[in-house]
Amino acid sequence: MHAPANKNKETPAFAPDSRQAWLRLVLALLISSIGSVGMWSVVVVLPVVQADFAATRGAVSLAFTAMMFGFGGGGIIIGRITDRFGIVRAMTISIALLGIANLFAGSSASLWQFDAAYFLVGLGTSALFAPLMAEASHWFERYRGLAVTIVASGNYVAGTLWPPLVNWGSATIGWRATHVAIGIFCAATMALLLLVLRAQIGKDAVRDHVNAPPPRLDLNLSTNALTVLLSIASICCCVAMSMPQVHIVAYCGDLGYGVARGAEMLSLMMACGIISRIGSGFLADRIGGIRTLLIGSVAQGFALLFYLFFDSLSSLYLISAMFGLFQGGIVPSYAIIVRDAMPAREAATRVGIIISASVFGMSFGGWVSGVIFDATGSYAAAFANGLAWNGLNIAIVLGLLLRTRMRLAAA
Repeated sequence: MHAPANKNKETPAFAPDSRQAWLRLVLALLISSIGSVGMWSVVVVLPVVQADFAATRGAVSLAFTAMMFGFGGGGIIIGRITDRFGIVRAMTISIALLGIANLFAGSSASLWQFDAAYFLVGLGTSALFAPLMAEASHWFERYRGLAVTIVASGNYVAGTLWPPLVNWGSATIGWRATHVAIGIFCAATMALLLLVLRAQIGKDAVRDHVNAPPPRLDLNLSTNALTVLLSIASICCCVAMSMPQVHIVAYCGDLGYGVARGAEMLSLMMACGIISRIGSGFLADRIGGIRTLLIGSVAQGFALLFYLFFDSLSSLYLISAMFGLFQGGIVPSYAIIVRDAMPAREAATRVGIIISASVFGMSFGGWVSGVIFDATGSYAAAFANGLAWNGLNIAIVLGLLLRTRMRLAAA
């Protein structure tokens, strides 16, 4: 006879790559897709806010810079919170900040208040990128690269869906009321999704990294040295990346095509970026994060070069689609490299540091492109500036790849 089942038997430990892991990933992607609206709403409303406050292009671009500084600094702080207390607590902070920040943005009476509101937006959004990528890496082993890029695609799903909606809202009810509506919607929907995710994670919320597989890549570099190198590389690639992403809407307005066409191009760019991000995850699971990063960086450089020579409406749509396809997998590749080469217990913090560096690159690039425009009257020099930074990124990543090859040859 069989012994009676023990009702007090412990629940089996969470298994990487399991059905539960995929369910967690879907929930994380939904939360990120909703909460990342602030990274793109500021780009869409940039021209109308500039007119409302009678500011220069460089001055109003500081709102994007403030948002990215909040995003970067928050990635380190909330990454540390995630390592200690789990992703659920980190995202609870995110939801509260996003709701408050959008209400503040909608009621801002001056440009500095608008900038401050977007700094808070950046802080809130930070939990939805670096910490969430690191957390997702603990849920998978065989499909780690794919999982990281899928959750990182939430940023691009937001960039695909939100710009036309924000543009429509700004034209219909004004940019202020649009921000208020965004704050209420995000707080409500993200809170409901987080409750479902919390039920799935349960008591494993702070133990995922304890049970995660060990690093599988050795570059013969200390963790700190590799963090510094990857941080510098991420700054360089994101200075280049920021030019089209931050200024495509304003660029189309200056060319006479209208800001609505620019919002459509931004949406198309992000849609193609989703394909690129997920595809880079498949690629990274086969050839590794470093090679995937190098391919994306080289391709991004070619897309920036095309912007220098073509500015017709049809060509800008095509180049924007190409840019999205080429650069979508770059930033998640850093998280894959971190997870493959560094201890799991530090993953969220280390990814947060490197993403913070990329955010500095994005914020500096977005601001300096506006300053270059103010100084020259066109974006040609800004695109050239992006190409130069992109070249430095390629040099650093190529150096890491050659170092890996030399160690493999000596093994």
